[in-house]
Amino acid sequence: MKLRVQIATLASAAALLVGGSVALAPTASAVGSSACTYNPLDVTFKIDANGLNLRTGPSTSYTSVGLLYKSDGYIFKVQCYGGKNQWAYGSLTKRSVTGLAKGRTGWVSSPLLTWP
Repeated sequence: MKLRVQIATLASAAALLVGGSVALAPTASAVGSSACTYNPLDVTFKIDANGLNLRTGPSTSYTSVGLLYKSDGYIFKVQCYGGKNQWAYGSLTKRSVTGLAKGRTGWVSSPLLTWP
């Protein structure tokens, strides 16, 4: 019985420690074109995935501001690449099917875009 109490106490302490460190972790703030490492000519790409996140920065640790879908078609105008060129920064050339406004800027995973 004493062993069970010690295990439960240890588990509770570990949960508080982990929970506290998660709560104190900094949140990623929005990053614009300043994170670009490569700037191609402006080209409008087709969305090649359903539920593609438009994010505030070049990694999954950044907040998603909305979703893009294949039915959006050629909607994302790439201005540059960042995050080891796996992320594209650009703007929407028209309103998305989910209601994101034309001109909205953000980052998407570049392998999920199709060249025209």
